[in-house]
Amino acid sequence: MRTDTPQTIYRKDYTPPSYLVDTVELGFDLDPARTIVANRLSLRRNPASAQREIELHGEDIELVALRLNGRVLTGSDYRISGSLLTIPNAPEEATLEIESICAPQENTTLSGLYVSNGNFITQCEAEGFRRITYFPDRPDVMAKYTVMLRADKERYPVLLSNGNLVEEGDLGDGRHYALWEDPFKKPSYLFALVAARLVCQEETFRLADGRQALLQVWVEEGNLDKTDYAMQSLKHSIRWDEERYNLELDLDRFMIVATSDFNMGAMENKGLNIFNTKFVLANPRVATDIDFQGIEAVVAHEYFHNWTGNRVTCRDWFQLSLKEGLTVFRDQEFTADMIGTDSGRAVTRIDHVRTLRQAQFPEDAGPMAHPVRPDSFVEINNFYTVTVYEKGAEVVRMYQTLLGREGFRKGMDLYFERHDEQAVECDDFRRAMADANGRDLAQFERWYSQAGTPVVRFEGSYDKAGRTYELKLSQSCPPTPGQPKKLPFHIPVAVGLLDREGRDMRLRVNGRDMGTTAVLELVEAEQRFVFTDVSQAPVPSVLRNFSAPVILQGSYGDAELLHLFSHDSDAVNRWEAGQRLAMDRLLKLTEAAKLGALLSLDDTFIEAMRKMLVDERLDPAFREQALLLPSETMIAERIEDVDPLAVHTARQFVRAAIGTRLRAELTAQYEANQTPGAYSPDAVSSGKRALKNLALAYLNAAPDAETIALAQRQFDQADNMTDRSAALSTLIHAHEGDVPEALERFYDEFKGEALVVDKWFAMQASAPTTDVAKVRELMRHPAFTLRNPNRARSLVATFCAGNPVRFHAPDGSGYAFWAEQVVALDALNPQVASRLARAMDRWRRYAPELQGKMQVALHQVAGQAKLSNDVREVVSKALAN
Repeated sequence: MRTDTPQTIYRKDYTPPSYLVDTVELGFDLDPARTIVANRLSLRRNPASAQREIELHGEDIELVALRLNGRVLTGSDYRISGSLLTIPNAPEEATLEIESICAPQENTTLSGLYVSNGNFITQCEAEGFRRITYFPDRPDVMAKYTVMLRADKERYPVLLSNGNLVEEGDLGDGRHYALWEDPFKKPSYLFALVAARLVCQEETFRLADGRQALLQVWVEEGNLDKTDYAMQSLKHSIRWDEERYNLELDLDRFMIVATSDFNMGAMENKGLNIFNTKFVLANPRVATDIDFQGIEAVVAHEYFHNWTGNRVTCRDWFQLSLKEGLTVFRDQEFTADMIGTDSGRAVTRIDHVRTLRQAQFPEDAGPMAHPVRPDSFVEINNFYTVTVYEKGAEVVRMYQTLLGREGFRKGMDLYFERHDEQAVECDDFRRAMADANGRDLAQFERWYSQAGTPVVRFEGSYDKAGRTYELKLSQSCPPTPGQPKKLPFHIPVAVGLLDREGRDMRLRVNGRDMGTTAVLELVEAEQRFVFTDVSQAPVPSVLRNFSAPVILQGSYGDAELLHLFSHDSDAVNRWEAGQRLAMDRLLKLTEAAKLGALLSLDDTFIEAMRKMLVDERLDPAFREQALLLPSETMIAERIEDVDPLAVHTARQFVRAAIGTRLRAELTAQYEANQTPGAYSPDAVSSGKRALKNLALAYLNAAPDAETIALAQRQFDQADNMTDRSAALSTLIHAHEGDVPEALERFYDEFKGEALVVDKWFAMQASAPTTDVAKVRELMRHPAFTLRNPNRARSLVATFCAGNPVRFHAPDGSGYAFWAEQVVALDALNPQVASRLARAMDRWRRYAPELQGKMQVALHQVAGQAKLSNDVREVVSKALAN
């Protein structure tokens, strides 16, 4: 744990490394209590640097010996200040040998080298390698690695590292060794090793150039029956990258290792991806449709990093979105292509938009707001955020929207041609896109440098005599910490016009035929666009496919929204019209609930929901998305002085109204969308299950004996985890039927499946009947531990971030619980603790009586004598802004 005064790191202060590293030779004698690490570096002075000092980073390791060009260095030859070891007056070229010791079994941070279930695992991004050995641990130092692993053969029969296996054998003393060589330069954050008792599923895969590659998925014994979907996803990812971008696997083998103790979803270490078990293990008995979708997306994401992140990496951590935003965009495109239908692509796009609104827009409006390329940070682990990832992906998507798919591919090709095996900046990617297409994208840079969510307003007017339609667009962006004023962004606004029958109209702008969707480029604070040859007053469909990550405001009335909800050919905007109809009513109902007034819901809205529900021309997956109400979090973001109970009351009222007034239609859809036969996670089947289970949830929003029996029957008879968990969640949230008996049966059946037990905790933590006392009771369950990130997230984080009505209890008990758990987790794992700390980011938006209690809890955490930089940065910014 860091207890020193946090230092703010600024992008403007970047200086190149004083020395470059050509080769790294590492030797590990692996022991849980005392691992000896031998490190030989071949260094040369960097001509781009004026420094003559070798700078190495090291944390929580014991330095045993240091030799420079064969000479043993003594204390007077170097100095250690905090985590920095400096060797002054170093020669132009040097061979530096370092021997050090670390204690993996004591490393609860899960950063660096640690022990998980008796196995050695590493996690080096962002700054974990310095917990293994002294090294210039920064992403712009790229080198070729050779790694020798030595360990007890009985305890650790599998020895893995990056690249290709060169040699392996016995050492004659009960130990064995494996020598690995990575032929490509990489930064230290991509180093990995695994020493474990594991089994694997492996296949030989023929690459596009005819080479054979060995693919392996390594798991603990007993989990081999859950690896096939991850293997198939890996093969699909390799083939897709070959076909879409002509990017091939560049190693003889590619390995995935699953571990249950992991701070992140997965890590793209070169050739040796280490995954949280959540994104590897799946079969119909234990995994839901969403789990299968997550595995496909995350396997693809980490594989795609092989080029966008590994072969071309970040100059510094401020450029994190260079690899993460780009790779999220690539995995989103892959997922959409795997579904293969227009409707399927729309559903995945709607998922992206929902994530932005639920998580990223609030971050943009909160104390941790930062640009896609931050200007400063205290703890880099705090900037693995939805802004860097999801908003970063939207920035990349806008390139494709502006340049077209072919133009985007030209930019990608030039990017790799210029920067293969280099550490570069976001601006280098932007320049490649601009140069490959002959476009001026200088203004587009503001998407990287300005924080906040832009607001785009539209106003339309029709001139019947002139047969023209004028669309006025304007943009603004609210102040964010450190950025009170913003310059105009370069915003692609995709627009369509619908006639009175709901058909797309042909669009002509400045004499140019633009088809039925025109991409308008908003670059000024205000611009006007005139469509000609418009035969009748249209209904505008603005921001089609969510063409930019902005908040759209305009004068849509109910009639126009109903028209778009019924007819828009752009599925994302059709969904968006329904969300606007729902949000308008939810906001009014929340205000009424706050005042204690009688709640009512108009027939117009119910009829719109009914038509959507029964429209068999639409895929079930799309109908499910269209019928989902905005979440309580999204509603709260539209309100000042948030009263969480009023928000919950309003949303539950609408859910109950839909369930009661559409009972016959919901029951019919429940029956029509059964999926008999063997379970399959394909898009059609999962879409049917999604609509069926939403219907079940709505029917039980105002439960009676018949609807409860329906949920109980599904729970008893389900042959897959999707339907089983959906039924149990429905029973828990309805708080009807014999919930304790169902929970006990579920746990008894799956207590040996850690990921299912996580679901069991999470379902209870998110239920509106679960208060702090119930969470504390669950924490005493023998299956619960704060030490495992998945388990801590499933219960503690789900309650604090996913159960707003109970977390924001008027007595402040939720906030006191939050403070207690943040401090407890910080002592074990600062990364997990800091993510939990984010649950209080938006405390100033709540009603005054809640604000006071939230502020007390924040000060309680901030006042701790020992607090990691991870948590201190979060709570300090929350209190300051």
